[in-house]
Amino acid sequence: MVRRLLQLIGREVSGLHEAAYLLGFFALLSQLLAVIRDRLFAASFGAGETLDAYFAAFRVPDFIFILGASLVSLSVLIPFLAKRREEGKAAAREFLDSVFSAFFLLLVAASVVAFLLAPALIRLLFPGFAAEVAGAVSMFMRIMLLQPILLGVSNLFASIIQLERRFFLYAVSPVLYNLGIIAGVVFLYPALGLSGLAWGVVLGAALHLGIQVPAVFESGLLPRFRFPVNFALVREVLFASLPRALTLSLQNITVLFLTVLGALLGTGTIAVFNFAWNLQSVPLVIIGASYSLAAFPTLAGLWSRGARQEFLATVRAATRHILFWSLPSLVLFVVLRAQIVRAILGSGAFDWADTRLTAAALALFAVSVVAQSVWLLLTRGFYAAGKTQTPLFVALGGAFMTVSCALVFTKLFATLPLLRYFFESLLRVSELPGTEVLILPLSYSIGAIGSAGALSVLFARHFEKFGRSVSRTFWQSFSASVFVGFVAYLLLNALDTVFNLQTTPGIFLQGLFAGLGGLAAGALVLHLLGNAEIREIWKTLHRKIWKAKFIGPDPTETTF
Repeated sequence: MVRRLLQLIGREVSGLHEAAYLLGFFALLSQLLAVIRDRLFAASFGAGETLDAYFAAFRVPDFIFILGASLVSLSVLIPFLAKRREEGKAAAREFLDSVFSAFFLLLVAASVVAFLLAPALIRLLFPGFAAEVAGAVSMFMRIMLLQPILLGVSNLFASIIQLERRFFLYAVSPVLYNLGIIAGVVFLYPALGLSGLAWGVVLGAALHLGIQVPAVFESGLLPRFRFPVNFALVREVLFASLPRALTLSLQNITVLFLTVLGALLGTGTIAVFNFAWNLQSVPLVIIGASYSLAAFPTLAGLWSRGARQEFLATVRAATRHILFWSLPSLVLFVVLRAQIVRAILGSGAFDWADTRLTAAALALFAVSVVAQSVWLLLTRGFYAAGKTQTPLFVALGGAFMTVSCALVFTKLFATLPLLRYFFESLLRVSELPGTEVLILPLSYSIGAIGSAGALSVLFARHFEKFGRSVSRTFWQSFSASVFVGFVAYLLLNALDTVFNLQTTPGIFLQGLFAGLGGLAAGALVLHLLGNAEIREIWKTLHRKIWKAKFIGPDPTETTF
């Protein structure tokens, strides 16, 4: 059975939905570890200064990694590497050695500069932190600056891994990263103090890289330092990846800005923001990312062959299923927000006030889950067609919208108590301090919805209008989601006296049965409406994914 499972993981299944479901399944496993990680953090430290410092410290290392990794992303490297390998192993080695040498030196240089300037960077980025908190951020960040180097090299190795069709190793790497962070909380923190949390991040990054090293070594393509570097090869890669790198960097800069603003709004704001962010990422990764990743190789192949109608049909199919899954998820996350947060994070130092604030932030994030999922898909649609500048300009507009909204709402919350009271009352947190945190997810969701809307319009102009083909799915799923939310809300109230809501199991069971009841009602509505996606899902599952035809990906196709 174990052997069969490994074979399943190590291959790519044919068919959009089969691939999406498998990717979603393993994404779910990774997200479950992330949930365990966050629960440990919440129980140990609560939404306070320690986690504010810890999460803030991630921003600079993450920015270095995102910028560096996107410059040598899998989608760029794999086609280049495949082409060089066709020319011979010597050409492939020269390419890898040059890219590795330049890329590694860039990451090290950026990390060293950030290390030396850490105190100044912290004062510049987080002026609202007290001296003690700023010192903790600086300590965390200096240790974490090993992370972008390790993950950056791991990202480069992943290109070789995928080219060698060792997909299981690539899939398991994020799991090991989370395990390292968990080890930091459970083992390194008691032994080393607060620095153990940062060393847990480094351990996770080392495991992420280490599991790939033996396979890369076996391939005979283990990169080596090469001087002088063939900068012609490096420039070729950089020019191809620059628009995508800037797009990804813009999102990271936006989150950095919100984190900086959070530091000015009060203690615990950054922790609440990050906890809510991580929770809203669960449906986003499982649904939006899975479908966009599953569709991308097919889209790239269809476009390169000139199969425009099949290209559009694939986009439409993926969009329909994203809407089908994400709309009910949105509603359930809003209705069950308190149960979700309390069941996952509510223990130890994470009190009821932290739970309610995080739940309110989660609800505001959840509003944009559909938009974020559609953005991921359409962005990859543009990338598959070689139109990398359009997502960049839209991302720039979305970043501007998010930042502008955050600044405006900060001013309005301070000068218009009625507006603040409206949001507090809507989310049932009116008597709590620290509701300024709601500005952050609200601004982000507005920017995400605006970006997705603009990208949809531009996609229709560049390719073909596809709104009519997905509108039926949207309205059917929307109608079903209304019933999902209504039934779930009724069951929440009905189950108040059934379970002991003073315990985590009681809260979990209340949310679980309310959610299942809501989903059952939604499924019934979809069945009565003759929903096509339900039939497609049944056909996919009926074929048994594990017995479906497996194919190896074309290494010349972009896969990430």
